[in-house]
Amino acid sequence: MATTPSQKLSNIRSWMQSEQLDALLIPSSDDHQSEYVADHWQVREWSSGFTGSAGTVVITQDFAGLWTDSRYFLQAETELADSGLELMKQGIPHAPEHVDWLIEHLQAGQTIGFDAAQLSAAQVFALQAAIEKANKPIELLAHSNPWKTIWPERPALPNDPIFVHPARFTGQSAEDKLEQLRIFCQQKGLSTYLLSSLDDIAWLLNLRGTDVDCNPLFYSFFLFSNSGSHLFTKADKVSEELAKELAALDIEVQDYDDIWQLGNRFLAAETIVGYDPGTTPYRLYQSLWSLQWESVGNPMRDWKAIKNVTEINHIRTAMRKDGVALTRLFRWLEKQVQTDPPTEAEVAIRLDELRRAQGAYHGESFSAIVGYQANGAIIHYRPPQKGSARLAPEGLLLLDSGGQYDEGTTDITRTVALGPVTEEQKKHFTLVLKGHIALDRAKFPVGTTGVQLDGFARYALWQERLNYGHGTGHGVGFFLNVHEPPQGFATTITTSRGSTPLKPGMLTSNEPGYYQTGGYGIRTENLIICKEAGDVGFGPFLEFESLTLFPIDRRLIDISMLTKAEIDWINTYHQQVNNELASHLDEEERQWMEAQCAAIG
Repeated sequence: MATTPSQKLSNIRSWMQSEQLDALLIPSSDDHQSEYVADHWQVREWSSGFTGSAGTVVITQDFAGLWTDSRYFLQAETELADSGLELMKQGIPHAPEHVDWLIEHLQAGQTIGFDAAQLSAAQVFALQAAIEKANKPIELLAHSNPWKTIWPERPALPNDPIFVHPARFTGQSAEDKLEQLRIFCQQKGLSTYLLSSLDDIAWLLNLRGTDVDCNPLFYSFFLFSNSGSHLFTKADKVSEELAKELAALDIEVQDYDDIWQLGNRFLAAETIVGYDPGTTPYRLYQSLWSLQWESVGNPMRDWKAIKNVTEINHIRTAMRKDGVALTRLFRWLEKQVQTDPPTEAEVAIRLDELRRAQGAYHGESFSAIVGYQANGAIIHYRPPQKGSARLAPEGLLLLDSGGQYDEGTTDITRTVALGPVTEEQKKHFTLVLKGHIALDRAKFPVGTTGVQLDGFARYALWQERLNYGHGTGHGVGFFLNVHEPPQGFATTITTSRGSTPLKPGMLTSNEPGYYQTGGYGIRTENLIICKEAGDVGFGPFLEFESLTLFPIDRRLIDISMLTKAEIDWINTYHQQVNNELASHLDEEERQWMEAQCAAIG
């Protein structure tokens, strides 16, 4: 059994030789193009040792490299040490720079292999187009589950039960959502639509699962048809009661692996299949050459991005729960750091316990980032259970965390002082806060995109020639994925976060930061909802409202750097936090909260 990175590389290269492959492409995704995946699909992590959520591995007989972006540079340098893999630094998150490398380094007639289910149809189309543009005849060889041979101890697929997320939370029944899809297909001239993305299936059917850590999802495919729909998932995951509820919606449960027999058993040869090439696995597309495919995108992505009134009201409840849990965490931490300082990992565990005590809680929305001092500069740092840093009554702690509640998904970052801080740290904290406030206060015309708004959050830092290497915000699901496209704030229009217009009902993070390698990290994050701002004669405008409820550390603010409008924003926000949380706290907690929310300026 291969246990070390070098042994795994040796085994992979032996398999490549047997298959006459000159290069092997290993993405981070599963068969559904998910960002976070179950252990069964942790192929890139298994082969490289890199645990970040984004990255691509390329292996040849004389080279092995991992491509990832600046969020993970420090982490990757540590985890790839002595692995035999070279860190290849991407300039832009998710940019396919490995494709350019492959085309440059492979010779005409050589071959690139990949798992046909782990790459989407769109990714393979793009790879083929890049090769054709380079006028270099490199052959692509798609394989069906090569890891069955290379990784014999591969974990099994999850088999936990699927459960219903009731319409009293979602504000819309599964029946109504399916009718919405039926009308969409009718408008596109389709009778059939294939859905592969897990969060969209969960949203459409008002179902949730526990197959993926921190994401309430279950592995499945969904085939919608006017003549009867099919949910492809492991049969043991569906109770008799749920099967009856699905049958009432004209949905029949099929085995997960039956999806690969789609053309033989479930669709007639003349069927026109609507699909999204960005999420449909190439293996499925490849196996159905006899069918007619119609690329119509994924309407669920846009539908679920607009939170309805019921969802927004429930999100407010989730934010109050989060605020109470964080209040109890930081009060505990203030005392603990003076007497028996915890480790970073212990802080994460304690916060999870406090969130769970709020009820209707299903776990973290992502593994908590608890970065003390220099670890805070590692943007997606996850403290190890053994060996994480022990806090002390000095310096900065960056805590980025979130929860999954029946009432919604949360994501909040606060940077706090555990003791004395420097004037430089206060300056950098205040620059980040100014950017956060600028984006939160923005008013903008309908049609404005994320790339147009991203600079609001960076402006104060830019004036000091400072910056940060990640996007300013991402969409957030409703008891779904904490990273939910399409909207967000990004520096480039090449991503949906940058190119998507903001619309009322979109829930997005606002999280500028500053990171000093080897020193400390600073980030301030709230979730903001987009809403209408009125029309005074120049067309309709939009604005944001902060839904997150927890104070910003006043000890780190350099008031002399703030405008009156910024001071007013801080005081107004803190008054809102205090008003919303007070009735949910005991007397000592209320006194603590009042002190944290006291007016400045």
